[in-house]
Amino acid sequence: MEFKLRSENVAIDPRVAPIPGEYTILKKFASAFSGTNLASLLTSQMIDTLIVTGCTTSGCIRASVVDALQYGFRPIVPRECVGDRAQGPHEANLFDIEAKYGDLVLNCVN
Repeated sequence: MEFKLRSENVAIDPRVAPIPGEYTILKKFASAFSGTNLASLLTSQMIDTLIVTGCTTSGCIRASVVDALQYGFRPIVPRECVGDRAQGPHEANLFDIEAKYGDLVLNCVN
């Protein structure tokens, strides 16, 4: 699968599309922080806690959570809002995230 700018594979789901005034960041690497201005943007807005959602738990989620912690932010991962291609890596990475890097929140979806 190719992830080309403006292709269907990278389109933002309309249910979570940004509203006027919200920022979007073009992410090229696993971590949302790598090669982006995310850390400075969050700091300039005096944001200290992040809720990290998306795919893939063993890749992008874990990388973003680790970097968030290293930049001094408090990462929170809602269990129901992340996923992976296989259950084993998903569970193993959730275990590591909770043990070392961030807070894992359960039952946050009504």
